[in-house]
Amino acid sequence: MSDALAPIRDRIDAIDRQILELFNERAKQAQLVAQVKLAAGETDTMFYRPEREAQVLRRIKELNPGPLSGEEVARLFRELMSACLALEQPMRIAYLGPAGTFTQAAALKQFGHSVLTLPISTIDEIFREVEAGGADYGVVPVENSTEGVVTHTLDQFVRSPLMINGEVELRIHHHLMSRAEGFAQVKRIYAHRQALGQCREWLDTHVPHAERIDVSSNAEAARMVASEEGAAAVAGETAAELYGLRILAHNIEDQPDNTTRFLVLGRKAVGPSGDDKTSLLVSAANKPGALFKLLEPLARSGVSMTRIESRPSHQGLWAYLFFLDIDGHHTDAGVQAAIEELRGQASLFKVLGSYPKSVL
Repeated sequence: MSDALAPIRDRIDAIDRQILELFNERAKQAQLVAQVKLAAGETDTMFYRPEREAQVLRRIKELNPGPLSGEEVARLFRELMSACLALEQPMRIAYLGPAGTFTQAAALKQFGHSVLTLPISTIDEIFREVEAGGADYGVVPVENSTEGVVTHTLDQFVRSPLMINGEVELRIHHHLMSRAEGFAQVKRIYAHRQALGQCREWLDTHVPHAERIDVSSNAEAARMVASEEGAAAVAGETAAELYGLRILAHNIEDQPDNTTRFLVLGRKAVGPSGDDKTSLLVSAANKPGALFKLLEPLARSGVSMTRIESRPSHQGLWAYLFFLDIDGHHTDAGVQAAIEELRGQASLFKVLGSYPKSVL
């Protein structure tokens, strides 16, 4: 057996040396890109380009011959690009903390592990941190496939100058964790209200006796439970590892395809990547046919709307804002025509950003 394996292992060692050389060659080319930009007078030292990275990852997935899956290859290249960017200066990414939240996992999925992740306690503080330049980008949850929209995130866009620079979709697996040894000892369960909603049926069935308490994040719930008798948390596996908790039950979410969508916040607009989405904020007077008139330009221009959400405008009784996601970049001809017509009809109109559709 050892004689048969020897040439295979030698070949693997040779391939590893080639990979190492190519990794470093790619890093050198990334450094050259930075030097060229600086020599051209670009004073902005942020070299991260969401549209460029999306194009690279899509191309890698298309070229991939296997046996590794396209998703796995793209994940490896994401980490490579993250490491190359960090040679100049690691990016600072604000996320909804503390450490161990799904929002941190989404930030690392989008930017790779060579960034500095900054835990922030609330969504509005993430917006302020990015606006003030304390973080290069922010990552916030916006909707869940089971529980729907995160209203607090949408409300922040009304006043914030930040642009949406990307989106991340993350499969969510919730676990019940505690210092206790079994369900009978659990008297209180802490979690974010979205997580409690996503696991409602399971909790009703298995721990109906336990009080449910809403906290700011699942990771915060795990942190609290680490020092509290008779308590349990609903959180991800990373939180259990961070806070030394025993997982009493795995994958307790009611829907097996439970997925949360996150938005990447930035201070600048993103160029077209070839497969993009645009988010809009619009409002109209409360009168018959107002919403129809707002949506009609999209149909007339052949633009597909993929999502609509309404929120109270706080500008009068029964006055609403509408958040729209549409296919395409705001510079695309059809989208541009629809936007100009919408701008003329809406009492409030704002392009929240055009950005690459989720790649990973």
